[in-house]
Amino acid sequence: MIRLGSLAGYSFEGPRVLAGWTPPPVAAVYAIFYPTHPDQPASERLAVCYIGHADDLSTLGFPFRHPRSECWIARAGNKFRLKIATFEAPGGTAAHREQIVQELVAVYRPSCNEKQYENTWEPHWIGEYDAPTTGPLTTSMSPDETRRE
Repeated sequence: MIRLGSLAGYSFEGPRVLAGWTPPPVAAVYAIFYPTHPDQPASERLAVCYIGHADDLSTLGFPFRHPRSECWIARAGNKFRLKIATFEAPGGTAAHREQIVQELVAVYRPSCNEKQYENTWEPHWIGEYDAPTTGPLTTSMSPDETRRE
């Protein structure tokens, strides 16, 4: 298992060697990795080079007929260094998986993803609003005081 995402929120299965992997017919988010140093031990440090998702992993042309596989191989140095990890989002729709991909691309900035996303947000994206929780404190206590009753 490998954890990815902001605050490492997604538990991916793997990583497994891509060259020997048979993709299951499931909907999932997937990440392609390669070791940053070929002589590192089993607890090697991995770099993310691509993140995607599919309704059925078995239809994407894995391991090396995927449209972006040439980029992965170029980044890794050879196809036998590539690894894959998958995350089956519980109850996830295609839109939910796409949202996860966008978050992960913003966090890891994988070089083989053609589309990149920013890992920031701006206040004007959600607009201004009033709610009972946005007003000033309604008690005279400051955060460092304790209530005595």
